[in-house]
Amino acid sequence: MIEEITARLQTLSPTTLDLIDESALHAGHQGNGGGGHYKLNITSSHFCGKSQIMRHRLIYQALADLMPHKIHALSIHAIATDEV
Repeated sequence: MIEEITARLQTLSPTTLDLIDESALHAGHQGNGGGGHYKLNITSSHFCGKSQIMRHRLIYQALADLMPHKIHALSIHAIATDEV
């Protein structure tokens, strides 16, 4: 899944992209239908001038069909290149 998520997020032309699979930390918790838990740190010029909500929407659009079955949870830290 790491490769799939990373490939899809290339549409945002990230200058940095760090994706961590934290699924093992959440194995067996209630409500998890089998999808993985991921932590994403991403920097992109596509986020310049956009609120955190809009940044998250851009990311969710790229991954929409993977949720909630392949991605159960995604923690996002999205930074614009002009904030670095």
